[in-house]
Amino acid sequence: MAKAPVLTPRADDFPRWYQDLINKAELADNGPVRGTMVIRPYGYGLWERMQQEMDARIKEAGAQNAYFPLFIPQSYLTREAEHVEGFAPELAVVTHAGGKELEEPVVVRPTSETIVNDYFSKWIQSYRDLPLLINQWANVVRWEMRPRVFLRTTEFLWQEGHTAHATYEDARDYAAHIHEKVYADFMVNVLGIDVVLGRKTPSERFAGAVNTLTLEAMMGDGKALQMGTSHELGQNFAKAFNTRYLSKEGRQELVWQTSWGSSTRMVGGLIMSHGDDSGLRVPPRLAPVQAVVLAIKGDDAVLAKVHEIGDRLKAAGVRVRVDDRTDVPFGRRAVDWELKGVPVRIEVGPRDLENGTAMLARRIPGGKEPVAIDSLVRLLPAVLEEDQALLLTQSRERRESRTSEVSTIGEAVEAAVAGGWARIPWATLGEEGEAELAAHAVTVRCLVAEDGSVPGSDDAPGNVAVVARAY
Repeated sequence: MAKAPVLTPRADDFPRWYQDLINKAELADNGPVRGTMVIRPYGYGLWERMQQEMDARIKEAGAQNAYFPLFIPQSYLTREAEHVEGFAPELAVVTHAGGKELEEPVVVRPTSETIVNDYFSKWIQSYRDLPLLINQWANVVRWEMRPRVFLRTTEFLWQEGHTAHATYEDARDYAAHIHEKVYADFMVNVLGIDVVLGRKTPSERFAGAVNTLTLEAMMGDGKALQMGTSHELGQNFAKAFNTRYLSKEGRQELVWQTSWGSSTRMVGGLIMSHGDDSGLRVPPRLAPVQAVVLAIKGDDAVLAKVHEIGDRLKAAGVRVRVDDRTDVPFGRRAVDWELKGVPVRIEVGPRDLENGTAMLARRIPGGKEPVAIDSLVRLLPAVLEEDQALLLTQSRERRESRTSEVSTIGEAVEAAVAGGWARIPWATLGEEGEAELAAHAVTVRCLVAEDGSVPGSDDAPGNVAVVARAY
């Protein structure tokens, strides 16, 4: 009788496989309130590594971390009409607290443009205060009708950046810098996920923005996932909150602004981009645990050797865990680490010790081979970098092989329904065609220029629409 698979095969039921992996790899559980999630330690470890890598890039871009309140007066959101209209269906509003009805309801933070601007208008007096570059790591609440752990939850964790600038050009360039040098650099070089950088269409733009830049990734089933966005806000919020500065010429001027965010959705993207039928595959540069050293049996010499190997790898800068739980069957432990996607397993038993070798199991390309214990410290960094590169190559090859060049709306729908992306001239599609796609649950993920770069305007000649079904 065939042994039942640990996970539902991806080809049989991709959504079920996704949920199975989250449960079996101990990444998260559903929370008690519909749409919320409990992030378990291993899942949170992935998020912490994302935070560390992103935070370093954000600070390199000149932004400083701050914190703004979770509760926002409802009146703040009504000051920018397009913004409140865009978020109205998702708002959680508190009307009672402390045993009585509040004089003014407060909104649980869906995003912080309004409250940030209230304080920017106090902090900014002259051109000397600009640019003002602020980021915060926080939670937000957007009432989600169709929740899915990590991808769409009522409460999620994220970073949100908010900046004010003296000129339109400075704000535009900063939004583009975050888009490319912070987000794309992290997603490509750490997450190992190939992303398409583009411009959202007006109908897909962030509520209150004049331009939204996006990063779109293809998941294992061919659907798209928006991995992060960077918005040019123009002067919309500055006008609503009277955020002005005294220019060098002595004139009162409105500031120009940006906002940008990425969230725990990236954990979902990591799972769906790199996971396989055996579990998660974590890119080595991101992995909280890059290598696990497993004792096959509870032999004193074996236990001493696995700890020695662990200490040597740790001293060499490898993030390592020693698994000496020999009261748990070895096969079960090996499967658990495989599910969690740890890039390298180093397995040591009595026979290995006799030969001076360890079994090196590589999660990303697969396969095992014996290697000399004394060569592990030298070999492992190269192995980890090779496997990091392989994940990015696989991600890019998947997108390229499953993206079709089409010339009609019907062909675009057909490609998306079949589990791929399509590229169609924006001049052919247009806003009417975009609405027609929506009837088939297909959206324009972004606009790109003919050469693949980010276009400077919605209607630039040669713009191409990238369309797909999306999470």
